[in-house]
Amino acid sequence: MIYVDTSVIVPLLTSEPKTQAVTSWFAGLRDTPTCADWLLTEFHSALSIKLRTGQISEANAKRVRKEFELLTEGGLRIVPVSRNAFRHAAKMVQKHDHGLRSGDSLHLAVALELAASQMATLDATLAANAKRNGIELIKF
Repeated sequence: MIYVDTSVIVPLLTSEPKTQAVTSWFAGLRDTPTCADWLLTEFHSALSIKLRTGQISEANAKRVRKEFELLTEGGLRIVPVSRNAFRHAAKMVQKHDHGLRSGDSLHLAVALELAASQMATLDATLAANAKRNGIELIKF
């Protein structure tokens, strides 16, 4: 199973440096990737940041929101974050030298709980921690 975090979904639906690589990878998938429902909040936060900073217009953001809704209804398997995943994430962020932030620790905790064999992320810190926990990384 492939776990995908928000850092991959944002360039899938908006213009970013890794958009072409992510789009090609996503188009070639045979199985539906999995993500925690935390993606719903985190994606819209990233889109709001793009709006506030002028990186995207309101009209474009509206289109992206519709594409995101379609993606979450059929192109991604969305799973809930369990209480155990929250606890595990809390323990991971206590290891300050690992550099994980709360959102990334939630993604990693869910991926571990689901026994994901691979992770798609563009976040270097999350990638290092996923690798440390035995999860193979998708290369972009």
